[in-house]
Amino acid sequence: MPSAPLLVVAESVDPRLAEARRALEPATPPEIGVVLGSGLGPFEGTLEARRRVPYAEIPHFRTTGVSGHAGALSFGTVGGVPVACLSGRVHRYEGHPIADVVFGSRLLAALGCHTVLLTNAAGGIRESLAPGSLLLIVDHLNLTAETPLVGPAFVDMTRAYDLQVADAARDAARSVGVPLHEGVYAGLKGPSYETPAEIRMLRALGADAVGMSTVLEVIALRHLGVRVGAVSCITNLAAGVTGAPLSHAEVEETARLSRHAFESLLSAWIPRCRQPGEER
Repeated sequence: MPSAPLLVVAESVDPRLAEARRALEPATPPEIGVVLGSGLGPFEGTLEARRRVPYAEIPHFRTTGVSGHAGALSFGTVGGVPVACLSGRVHRYEGHPIADVVFGSRLLAALGCHTVLLTNAAGGIRESLAPGSLLLIVDHLNLTAETPLVGPAFVDMTRAYDLQVADAARDAARSVGVPLHEGVYAGLKGPSYETPAEIRMLRALGADAVGMSTVLEVIALRHLGVRVGAVSCITNLAAGVTGAPLSHAEVEETARLSRHAFESLLSAWIPRCRQPGEER
């Protein structure tokens, strides 16, 4: 059973979560939640004792039609840690209401996850970020002009990305020998890719990578008091950096080629995110 305060807060924000949670009822409440972005879904197959539930079978959970997003919630363990893993997400650009875009992340909190690790495929703005690079997100720019919060929900975003969770990612990367860059992620609504002028603007604003997800989920999770960590897989260089055209097929292919490094990092990162007092 998830911790009472987290459960109450989550279900007071979106009452639909109670029905979704009751429909799932995992035997062991998950401690860590994971959200897998475009082309990164195969990580769910590494979970031990996996139980997989398609989104279509979860009350109120929207399905996604975007290629590279499998659309399933998996329960299992990683290094002995109970995990709930969302393979794919729904996006604002698909026409879904914001409450549905962040429903999956809020459901992870309602299920009991005290920490959620978000992943995405992103375009590299900083020229040192070659396709296939992994980027630890240490801050973001919410350029969607939207928020999942309603009313006087004044959430401090000074530490949107938890410092201890970030340190755990750095330690995990060192332990498995995976290079891990760090930087700022710019979240835009999409679905069109940015123009070269927009990329120059984002670079001037301090962005190192750009994508079409994550920031709304981070805001929703921090509102619930959930610790957040996030990693981008740089799947292409943003518009104007190389002059080459952009495509979603390139995004998926680069994510596939980066699979080993990505899975090694996540597998080492998750156990390091346990809180003091949890079984080891």
